Amino acid sequence: MTESVAFDEMGGTGADARLPYAQLADWLRNTPPERFEQQRRAADVLFRRLGITFAVYFEGGSTERLIPFDIVPRVLSGGEWKSMEAGLVQRVKALNAFLHDIYHDQDILRAGKVPSDLVLTNPQYQKEMRGIDLPNRVYTHISGIDLVRTTEHQFYVLEDNVRTPSGVSYMLEDREVMMRLFPELFSSHRVRPVGHYPDELLKTLRSVAPKAAGDDPTVVLLTPGSFNSAYFEHVFLAEQMGIELVEGSDLVVQDDVVYMRTSAGLVKIDMIYRRIDDAFLDPKAFRPDSMLGVPGLFGAYRKGNVMLANAVGTGIADDKAVYTFVPDMVRFYLGEEPILENVPTYSLRKPDDYKYVMEHLGELVVKEVHGSGGYGMLVGPKSTKAEIETFREIVKKTPDNYIAQPTLALSTCPTFVEEGVAPRHVDLRPYVLTGENITVVPGGLTRVALRKGSLVVNSSQGGGTKDTWVLED
Repeated sequence: MTESVAFDEMGGTGADARLPYAQLADWLRNTPPERFEQQRRAADVLFRRLGITFAVYFEGGSTERLIPFDIVPRVLSGGEWKSMEAGLVQRVKALNAFLHDIYHDQDILRAGKVPSDLVLTNPQYQKEMRGIDLPNRVYTHISGIDLVRTTEHQFYVLEDNVRTPSGVSYMLEDREVMMRLFPELFSSHRVRPVGHYPDELLKTLRSVAPKAAGDDPTVVLLTPGSFNSAYFEHVFLAEQMGIELVEGSDLVVQDDVVYMRTSAGLVKIDMIYRRIDDAFLDPKAFRPDSMLGVPGLFGAYRKGNVMLANAVGTGIADDKAVYTFVPDMVRFYLGEEPILENVPTYSLRKPDDYKYVMEHLGELVVKEVHGSGGYGMLVGPKSTKAEIETFREIVKKTPDNYIAQPTLALSTCPTFVEEGVAPRHVDLRPYVLTGENITVVPGGLTRVALRKGSLVVNSSQGGGTKDTWVLED
């Protein structure tokens, strides 16, 4: 699995470049370096003006940072995207079938395809969701599936984000900035658009609203507030969809119906796109100390008077140990072979895997099953002996909380850095919308490890983003 040399997605310069990159390679070769630097500075100005920031948390507080943006786009051919899109649709179908099953008949557990204890004792499994029927049996209406590439034709799923996936605002703003800065590139390439994502998202949310709401359901976006790291995205998406951005204190539940407080009185709410974790949604049903949620919200949800996206209880499918069984879910629920494979993964809850991982910590990437943002992980080949031994002692205390994967040589894309245009490692997060239909907006968020040799693409860990182009064939 581990590649000694990373696959270069451009593959050379000029005539040597891979076909999707042929024109871009010529542009990179013929554009003066000073124009790249000039446009990079212009991009920074645009992002600051738009207020596109993210919060980085550290001991004692947090700070707002401008997300690093790379001005060299990533390019995918129409054929590459077609295969990837089919795999994404298949995977999200299986994940929704799994979520419905574990909160209903639990066929996959009784069949022994997924260990019962991994699900039923998991802190992300919400027993309160047992027996609740959701429109079209959809639990994860918005999914962000992280992909990595190792060869020309091989993409692997690195992890599934089906609880409250973030980052789509950067996908949209990256495209907007690129179109402003480099219109000549868009005139010479047939790039499939992404700007319709907010419309597709609103259409998806409306399609799974309670039937009693009729043809014009009222949709709101529920945010934990301005201190959340993704608050910019919450504001952005609400504005783009033309819906109200609300906090818990803006909503009230009366007789199991959710209302929004307005200057003109109470307005009934039918669909909530929530960016608050399960535990904080309703102090009556979950954490009683939550000041972010809405008392009585879950009761209204159980009665079917309001719908939530994503559904309560989807976090179990974010679990990195459950991730290892998704190919089995595809076979079990769909009767198909997975189009997109998982990265081979060791589960430290298994004695043989635990033994192997502990003997090869320096060669592997080890992650917490509930971790995110690049925190709580060890990249063995990039760590010192002292860091490895410290992490070893942490893992020994709770091995069930960890999985491990080979250190894949992630593909590289040309990236504008201090020394000029150079290859840097990337991943890709496409977004899948599921309601009455399934929509995958062509492209997604490409995250890039800006530091030379780094495999960590998370913005909180020094990574950046770049525009992702899917070309029309």
